Amino acid sequence: MTTIRDHRFGDLDTPTLYSILRLRSEVFVVEQDIVYTDPDGRDVEEGTRHIFVCGPDESDRVTAYLRLLAEVDGSHRIGRVVTDPVARGTGLAGMLIGHVHDSTPGRITLHAQVHLEDWYRSLGYERTGPDFDDEGLPHVPMERLQN
Repeated sequence: MTTIRDHRFGDLDTPTLYSILRLRSEVFVVEQDIVYTDPDGRDVEEGTRHIFVCGPDESDRVTAYLRLLAEVDGSHRIGRVVTDPVARGTGLAGMLIGHVHDSTPGRITLHAQVHLEDWYRSLGYERTGPDFDDEGLPHVPMERLQN
């Protein structure tokens, strides 16, 4: 059984935090060739939630992750959605987003990589503006309209 974990920064143990940062850097920095500072200061904010699942053996190895930011206007923003390449196509990212929908009232936004727009649309999100460049990758702003 896959257990969704939902923690504030201060509740993450060191091996789990390491696994989260490793997965994010393996995918965003190495695989997608984005040169940027991933730890941007928002991970530690009081309202930020780190939502993830670990491997099938429930080891400390994080296989899918997303970060949920609490914005100043009261909305929440999903970001840093990432799945280990060996676990892609298994529905883990959708399960994490479903958890966010079930546990987060109000407006939820995200900045999707353009090639994932249809997938996010299937989860209830709609485009709210034009494409924009984020660290060299085309993105689109989206918002969940069914809340």
